[in-house]
Formats: sequence, C-alpha cells, structure tokens
Amino acid sequence: MNSIVAIILGIVEGLTEFIPVSSTGHMILTAKLLGYDDSTPEMKTFMIVIQLGAILAISWVYRERIVHLLGMSRRVEPLFRGQPPAKRLDLLHVILGIAPALAVGFFFRDFIKSLFSPSTVLWALLVGGIFMIAAELFSKNKAQVTAKELDQLTHKQALMIGLYQCISVLWPGFSRSGSTIAGGMFSGVSYKASADFSFLIAIPIMCAVSGYEMLDSYRYFTLETIGYFSIGFIVSFVVAYIVVMAFLKSIQKIQLRHFAYYRFILAALFWTFIMR
Repeated sequence: MNSIVAIILGIVEGLTEFIPVSSTGHMILTAKLLGYDDSTPEMKTFMIVIQLGAILAISWVYRERIVHLLGMSRRVEPLFRGQPPAKRLDLLHVILGIAPALAVGFFFRDFIKSLFSPSTVLWALLVGGIFMIAAELFSKNKAQVTAKELDQLTHKQALMIGLYQCISVLWPGFSRSGSTIAGGMFSGVSYKASADFSFLIAIPIMCAVSGYEMLDSYRYFTLETIGYFSIGFIVSFVVAYIVVMAFLKSIQKIQLRHFAYYRFILAALFWTFIMR
C-alpha cells in the first residue's frame, strides 16, 4: 500500500460508512479495482483503523448529545441550529438500540463470518434497496409517524430499531445505517429522527466491533504500516464528518429511495467487476 491508496480508501470509508449504501460493498469493490486483496491481515487492520476515524467523526458531530446522555452536563445545546434541546432521549434508548446487535454479533460471530461472500453482498445491496423503498412508502402515511423528532422516540421504538439492526449484522452488505433508518421508519419514526438515532447508536456499536477486532490486529502496527494507517485515519475522519453534516442538513432533499437506486447501480458494478 502507498499514500495514494490510503487516501482513496479513507475517502471511500468516510463517504459510505454512515449513509445507507453499504460501506462493505464499496470497500470490496474499491480494493478490487485497485488490485488489493481485502482479506489480508494488514488490509483488514487498515480497514479497522479507517473505521475508527469515521467513528471519531460521528462522535464529534454528536458530542453535545453524548455528554448529555452520560450525565456529564446539565446544559444541553441543540445539536444543530433550529433543532430543540434534548428532553426525552436517555441512555436506555441507546442501550435498547445496540443490545440486540451486540448479542447477535457476539454469539454468532463465526457463523456470520461464514456468510460473507461476494454473492451475499450483491443480494444484500438489492434486497436492502427494496427494503428502504418499502420503508419510505410506509412512512408516507403521516398517521404512522409518531416520533417526528429524536427526543420523541419511545423505548419500544428504540428496541425495534435495534432489532432491525440485526439484519445488517447477519447479512454482510445490507448496511447498518440502511437497516436502522428504514427500521425506524417502519416503527413510526420520521426519516430525520431515524437517521439521527442511527448515527448516534453507531458510535458504541462500531467502537465495540472495532475494539474487539483490534485485539487480533494490533500486531500489524509497524513502522512500515503506521504511516499509511495514519493517513487513512485522518482522511476518513475528515470525509465522514463532512458527509454526515451535509446529509443531516439536506435530509429532506435526499430521500431514502435515492440511496436505494444508487445501491442497485452499485449491485450492477459488483456483478460486473466482482462476480464475473
């Protein structure tokens, strides 16, 4: 690997980790087009490192909300201009949102790894896209939406989103954000509130997964790799921060179905360059 490749992969990770387009599919396709084997220990470690950069970015975006949830501040500022202060969302919402996925990932880790294959990712892109279109159609019935803002989320809805998240855990390429945002919409949560909650619960989920994987990968941090690891981390952080902020500000213009259509295009590319 060289600096240019590290920058490219860092950009791809930052662009795709938090929007519902499957970062797994993008990373496999990009590595293939660049001529790299994404299954080598060094490449797997690099993927973990750039994912940590994306985690740091989303943590910075939601830093005020995190401080409030941890009970470290009495004053709660709006996350973004025009958004009301937090009143109802609490730590239990987050626990309910992450517990099912963590349990499934812990008990079925080896089984999940056995499911990973290019064909699995290809079908996940297609089915996940259809799932998101169906969620948007369901959510168009305004009577179905009971939580328009993040702070109106109920504990039951948080748990339902956590259960929907298990789909992405068991099906590589389905997209964690895709399953949680669409799952939230199926549970009576608005598109924007579902996205906010999806991004928020991504922090502990990704920290747990990346931390666990790092236990087996830390030995690949050497003088030869630390340079491009650092480059990828920084690029991923910057790009992920920009993408999340842009997505949240333009969420009413970019509907979930637009990401679904993009997934269908990506599936076609996957079929052309990976499957054939």
